[in-house]
Amino acid sequence: MFVDVIERRGRVKREMYFPVSGVNVNPLIPFLTAFGVSFLTSMGGVSGAFLLLPFQVSVLGYTTPSVSATNHVFNVVAIPSGVYRYVQEGRMLWPLTLIVIIGTLPGVFIGSWIRIEYLPDPEAFKLFAGFVLCYIGYRLMCDLLKAEKECNLKMVNTGELTPRVKVLNSSLKQVEFDFNDRVYSFPPLLVYSICFFVGIVGGIYGIGGGAIIAPFFVAIIGLPVYAVAGAALMGTFVTSVAGVIFYHFLAQFYTDMSVSPDWLLGALFGAGGILGVYLGARTQKYMPAKAIKAILCACVLFVGGKYIVGFFI
Repeated sequence: MFVDVIERRGRVKREMYFPVSGVNVNPLIPFLTAFGVSFLTSMGGVSGAFLLLPFQVSVLGYTTPSVSATNHVFNVVAIPSGVYRYVQEGRMLWPLTLIVIIGTLPGVFIGSWIRIEYLPDPEAFKLFAGFVLCYIGYRLMCDLLKAEKECNLKMVNTGELTPRVKVLNSSLKQVEFDFNDRVYSFPPLLVYSICFFVGIVGGIYGIGGGAIIAPFFVAIIGLPVYAVAGAALMGTFVTSVAGVIFYHFLAQFYTDMSVSPDWLLGALFGAGGILGVYLGARTQKYMPAKAIKAILCACVLFVGGKYIVGFFI
């Protein structure tokens, strides 16, 4: 539904009204914002939801708990296009993807409940979100300062010549895979444990956990960003589906507040995200890993710092 909004100078502009969130905005703004954000962040295995949530809270004035659920809707709509691209290019690390899904799903349910029960106040939520974002940025900055060889890797090939992920060994003790003529490994049980706690934070924040787990894979475990991006996106997609369902379920018990997602606004963000995530996944192989991490680091530190400073001032 479109409404006429009168500006201070007397000019009238047409905006779209979203009844669930109470937001009035030109529909092109959510679409283009989601496209730009997801194009850049999807290169690092992140849908961009962690930046779209601050945009909804601070710019659109959408501060009720349902904003987290709406963010999950964006992930559900936008991510499949990027996942398709990574699968097509043979860069989906399936053992890691399975661990991410199994580990984060229980955490997402717990996090969704915590968001509604203990963090309904927008100011407290902003402070929490600020610390989460700053931690993500800190881990990325540490990884950038290490100046590892992987950070200088640049894939310039296309088509069938693009390096693919080849799993060499997969067990409960160790997973090994070859990528770009180099062997990498990680302990599944440790990754599973971390994913569980990431799922809790992701459920609270409405991001599915991808924005936290992708930097963890790269900065802590030392896996190549080109090989883990697909797994992080797939995990975010599955946990976001679960998050949307669970928020909708909890809405039946919290009738005094807005909990269910704004499906229309989430779908509009998702429409821009579909194009952005796909093009980001397609473009990723031409970008140096260091540049991808730098983009993510700058974005999250700026938004996280703004939220923390704003809480105390």
